[in-house]
Amino acid sequence: MKQLTKAEEQIMQALWETGPAFVKDIIEVMPEPKPHYNTVSTLIKILIEKGFVDFKAFGKSHQYFALVTKDAYSHKTVNNIVKGYFNGSFSNMVSFFVKEKELSISELEKLITQIKESQKPKQ
Repeated sequence: MKQLTKAEEQIMQALWETGPAFVKDIIEVMPEPKPHYNTVSTLIKILIEKGFVDFKAFGKSHQYFALVTKDAYSHKTVNNIVKGYFNGSFSNMVSFFVKEKELSISELEKLITQIKESQKPKQ
């Protein structure tokens, strides 16, 4: 899966939020300052080429939809960050956030509980 630019990622965020949408609908949910219609159209064409987006034609109009889920893209992005900045170790990443005081003890305890729950055998 290819990496997205910040502008492409904003388009994807809008599509993940709205579901299938026309360009005007995508622009509507984007943060200020709103990009120009032609800019969004160009970025969508790039996203189609990269395999992230496809469309349904309705006459001359196109309704766009995401081919890649937000979860799939998030998973790939986080794994790339862990590989690139934390030597492939999620433990190193968590330690970084603890040292930077970005992760509290209660949040860390919640993570431990989630890990324990996820490792229980399914019945």
